[in-house]
Amino acid sequence: MVLPLHDGLPTRRRPIVNNTMMIVCAGIWLLQQSLGHVELDALRYGFVPYFLFEGLPPQYDIGAVPAVASLVTYAFLHGDFWHLGGNLLFLWIFGNNVEDALGHLPYLAFYLFCAAAAAFGEGLTDPLSKAPLIGASGAISGVLGAYLMLFPRQPVVVLVGFFPVPVPAFVAIGLWFVFQLVDGLSGAASAEQIAWVAHIGGFLVGIALIRPFRDRLRPRPGPWG
Repeated sequence: MVLPLHDGLPTRRRPIVNNTMMIVCAGIWLLQQSLGHVELDALRYGFVPYFLFEGLPPQYDIGAVPAVASLVTYAFLHGDFWHLGGNLLFLWIFGNNVEDALGHLPYLAFYLFCAAAAAFGEGLTDPLSKAPLIGASGAISGVLGAYLMLFPRQPVVVLVGFFPVPVPAFVAIGLWFVFQLVDGLSGAASAEQIAWVAHIGGFLVGIALIRPFRDRLRPRPGPWG
């Protein structure tokens, strides 16, 4: 597992959208914990492939949002503290610079589109699944793909054992991607209920959306290139 700590890349403008996403995710998680609705809300607002591809079964009278809307709402729900904390850490480190390059509203559209595309891709692997998908990691994977395109040589400090080590972003993010593939193909991700297809799908969508515009969007080269 690659655990980034910081990248030290300043921004020209405040990451209003990125910070708002973090606050909303944390606020929803705290509210769920206080109300004890975590499992029910996962069915109501999480992405359930069966609901999208087959329709909501009559026995599921749970006040669920429309299945199409759940392609976005699922990204604001999280399970335990570590699920939330890990996603917020990645979003805090990488999201601000992607928002800085794109601008506020384009970044919002990019983030939500990556979330929807990641969930849809995950759903295609098992359209009859009734297990809810929750978490911002699909959208954040898209952010990682965009960051890789925009700042491939930017030093990112990652934790190796107990030691912080600076590596280029293409190494840090590349290792993250390799771990997604290895966990997915080995079955480890399924055992741990990790939506590795959503991670890879979101990542590839993020790359595809940014790649044609990276020269125009990239404001400055990283210190190593």
